[in-house]
Amino acid sequence: MRLRPVDLAREHGLSTQAVRNYEAAGILPPAERSPSGYRGYAPRHAAALRTFLALIPGYGHATATAIMRAVNGGAVEEALRLIDGSHAQLAEDRRTLEAVDLALGELTPPAAPAPGATFIGPLARRLGIKPATLRKWQRAGLITPRRDPRTGYRVYTSADVRDVLLAHQLRRGGHGLDRIAQVLDQVRTAGGSEPLRATLREWRARLTARGRAMLSGAAALDTYLKTLND
Repeated sequence: MRLRPVDLAREHGLSTQAVRNYEAAGILPPAERSPSGYRGYAPRHAAALRTFLALIPGYGHATATAIMRAVNGGAVEEALRLIDGSHAQLAEDRRTLEAVDLALGELTPPAAPAPGATFIGPLARRLGIKPATLRKWQRAGLITPRRDPRTGYRVYTSADVRDVLLAHQLRRGGHGLDRIAQVLDQVRTAGGSEPLRATLREWRARLTARGRAMLSGAAALDTYLKTLND
């Protein structure tokens, strides 16, 4: 059965130019040409377009493009490697989420920092730690106090103090500096530990949706591969 560009485009609400662009990008196999030069597509081209569009929600446009180019170029192993890489990244994202969620569950809301700024000595004494510990945390990227332009002393704002208090709790809970840095980064992005709890719920929902989308995309790709082998 011979299909026109408009036939492929209409099924998905695309423009015919988009279909031609997908062919040029290798997402679709090369079209057949009529003696007058018009493009002619077959059912396998329609299947390729459906597969590509099914891959995008889970794998993203760039990876979906690379997967289809690999498959249409006969490099199925490369396509599978790309899929494996995406699943590995999803698994790593899940591990990060679980680690942040676990660490957050061990936190108690720190006392509200006093307004204004403080310095390394008073802050260290408040926590019962050495100033060298705070400097180590800074080198590890946990905290980023600014320097007083006149004296060069580290100045800890109320937000810095909040981060120090959270880091102190997590260190006492046995968490490593790398993991604490992840938690604090999420806290800063969310605007605090309480907003982060809502952010984690949304993050978990997004990961679940992405995992489901990956399953759907992989199933569509498997169907497409079977059509190529028929």
